Amino acid sequence: MTIGSSFNFPADVNQQSERKKRATNNKWRATFPNPPDLCFDYRTLVEQENGIANATNTEHKICIIGAGITGLTTARELHRCGFKNITLIEKSKRIGGRHLTALGGRNTRTVGRPPFEMGAMRMPFFNTSNTPPKEGRSLMAYYAKEFELVHSDFPNPGSPAVRATGVYLREGSMESGDEPTMLIWKNADGKTPPPGEMLGRVFAKWKKFAERMTVHISEHYGAEHWESMWAAIVKKYQGTSFRDLVKMPTIDSWRQSDPGNFGGMGMTAQESAIFYSIGIGDGSWGAFYDVCSIYPIRTAIFGFSSHLQLIHGRVDSKGAAIASPYLNAATVTDSRGLRFNKPNYMGLGSLAESLLFIKASEPTESLYEHLIKTPSGLLTNSSVTKIKALKNEKIRVYYDWNAAQPKAMRKEFIDVDSVVMTLPSWLIETQISVEDFTQDMLPFETIEAYKTAHWETSCKVYAPLKKSFISRNKTIPQAIVTDSFIHDMYTYRYNENSTYDCILLSYTWEDDATKLSLFSDTELVDKCIEELDRILLKSTNIKARISPYIAREHAVVQRWMNDKHSLGCAKLYRPGTYYEAVSLMKYNRDFSHTSGLYLCGESFSVDSGWTEPCFRGAIDTVINICSKTQAHFNGGFTLRDYPEYELES
Repeated sequence: MTIGSSFNFPADVNQQSERKKRATNNKWRATFPNPPDLCFDYRTLVEQENGIANATNTEHKICIIGAGITGLTTARELHRCGFKNITLIEKSKRIGGRHLTALGGRNTRTVGRPPFEMGAMRMPFFNTSNTPPKEGRSLMAYYAKEFELVHSDFPNPGSPAVRATGVYLREGSMESGDEPTMLIWKNADGKTPPPGEMLGRVFAKWKKFAERMTVHISEHYGAEHWESMWAAIVKKYQGTSFRDLVKMPTIDSWRQSDPGNFGGMGMTAQESAIFYSIGIGDGSWGAFYDVCSIYPIRTAIFGFSSHLQLIHGRVDSKGAAIASPYLNAATVTDSRGLRFNKPNYMGLGSLAESLLFIKASEPTESLYEHLIKTPSGLLTNSSVTKIKALKNEKIRVYYDWNAAQPKAMRKEFIDVDSVVMTLPSWLIETQISVEDFTQDMLPFETIEAYKTAHWETSCKVYAPLKKSFISRNKTIPQAIVTDSFIHDMYTYRYNENSTYDCILLSYTWEDDATKLSLFSDTELVDKCIEELDRILLKSTNIKARISPYIAREHAVVQRWMNDKHSLGCAKLYRPGTYYEAVSLMKYNRDFSHTSGLYLCGESFSVDSGWTEPCFRGAIDTVINICSKTQAHFNGGFTLRDYPEYELES
């Protein structure tokens, strides 16, 4: 955690509280910490022998649009269930979506350089502090264990995983003194509060709010009346921005008679400005100040920001990829012979590669081997342009095959029984026509909800870092939080054997990322390095440059709003729109049995920027397809065991 690191919300709460959690005996109920809306243990369902279910209508034809984590997980678990007619269409020449592990310029391998995580980079496993990450009750933990992914604590600012964090706000004038100073925060035990009087006050107010909320939520999570408590919390806070929550008056104590009310943080305008920059657990949060307060509440209280992990990949102790399918292949091709990026099994990209290429225990072949057996199984470099509901209850999916090669491109279509849409919703609105779906199949309210969703921009600037910085540098902090335009700087090491370590020179969101759009990639890299040097030289207790450690010529910049395959980094929701976001998660249960259309993944979730909602959305889709096709669920599971999303009554 950043400002909240001395109390590891919420992973330590059961050790901190003397009260016992009121649990049920239902094996399908989730345990705390976990996302709040559906209190359901997806891992218990998926990790069974034979997976979720055994298909009875194995020829049910399914088209999945998008080979990101959501699409790959959906396809893999349907394959485990025994569905044979699966088509997976991907617009680009790589898999993984917004999991983008860059191994060099333009994503080509650079010898000796570690992976750069240009998209998602720090994974919550939803484990408690006395539980190893891979034993966390989450799908991320399950797949990490299934694929033997190596991981380590992510070096968040202010966490024990970094040697020291520098805090440089207001040009080094946070505390009394005549000269600019960078505050140095060393938190090796995870219990040391941030330095300085002002940060101490901000920390205390955040801690009081978060601790009260976490203790009471952990006590009730998974109990019989949890859903009504969460509904009360949503009703209280869904119309409030995070900015207003920070300044909202505190309350003396939580009351059972008013279960949704935990008050606010009671910060002054000056304290709020400091909190804006230093955040609650993973760097600056100012970009999220005007989003619905439910989003940061979910992030901080339900496990999204505890024990975050850096994924090294399917690698050995030296950081080299272990023996894995197609690792040494010269190329890999799809069902029609088009090449796409071969697997490297490095970094977080190894997760998508494992989903496609590594065989589960039940089928006789991997998902990839199954898909390429048919001409329409796996189509890369192919752009879906329209989906149309037909009178015979089929759906026609139109796509441009080999879209990146105009001379070779062909317009084609496929008729299927079910379509799984996993794309960012702005891509759907701007690039895919949705035709002839009636109001009983696709209500206007659903279309409006995904069309008007807010997609945030994000910019990352990575560069190789000389290993001597972490090994021998004793002056410059390993991480820096600042209110300068760079906002957050991270440095970390994947392994001892790579030639370089990593420096994330700047990590920005929303307006903070938009303001950097004017500059070319080269200009932006130079500006970030120059700004870091300026801050460090101006700090009278540092007086050293970081630029000599940085290999700027191999820097990589990713701007997600400009990525034609994404049009944004993650979906957020503004105050008053939370129920619209939840309605998208309800769509599969309420309408897909009629429409044959499934809305799936983070684009139709309320947990933006994380991998767990991709997994959960995928499994939700598999559950509903299995239900529609009368598959036999495993483990005694029935749809009656699967809770439903709650909307405003």
